[in-house]
Amino acid sequence: MSGKIYIVTGSDGIAAETIKLLLKDGNRVCFIGLGEENCAALLSEINEMGFVADCKAGDLRNESVVRDWVSSCVKKHARIDGLFNVAGASGRKFGDGPLHECTLEGWEETLRINLTTQFQMCKAVINQMLLQEPDENGMRGVILNMASVLAFSPEAKNFNAIAYAAGKGAIISMTKASAAYYAKNKIRINAIAPGLALTKMSERASLDEKIAAYIKEKQPLAGTAISA
Repeated sequence: MSGKIYIVTGSDGIAAETIKLLLKDGNRVCFIGLGEENCAALLSEINEMGFVADCKAGDLRNESVVRDWVSSCVKKHARIDGLFNVAGASGRKFGDGPLHECTLEGWEETLRINLTTQFQMCKAVINQMLLQEPDENGMRGVILNMASVLAFSPEAKNFNAIAYAAGKGAIISMTKASAAYYAKNKIRINAIAPGLALTKMSERASLDEKIAAYIKEKQPLAGTAISA
């Protein structure tokens, strides 16, 4: 698809590579990330490639940030054709881990970062999609939510983070329920559940030789963690 308006959450890793691909295909992109430096670095890279994009640094855990960002994108581009919910993070620094060790802060913050952010983005974007006319293909919009293979394929030794797994599982459930409900409105909603990808978030795992050997067995096509 070309000539579409997309919102992408996140400014590095999978989000950054997706943004570049969308721009190369002739689309317009609005992206929002947590850190000023990451957003500025990606925007500079995009400009060097000969493209332009709308960018904002903001915390998606804040409902007003989400609402204002979506409104500004609509004000400039008149509609939103697609949303890719990528932004998320490990909750280990907050206390996520095995269930008996996971702190309440680790549980709540990990869910806020990975689940609540996607809920808030979906809510704001779907409200806009319901207002706009279908495109030339009869669709009002498309949403892709980022889940994880850990939502349905637990790995006890190397990736035991109960809140992260619970959040990603909830994303899949939210996606299924929303997809069924909004199909009548011509809004398509899907989730993707990747394995380990080489991003800043996965540095702990991807640089560990034992985990790398395990990933080689789990992801034989790539032979290692897949590059974003």
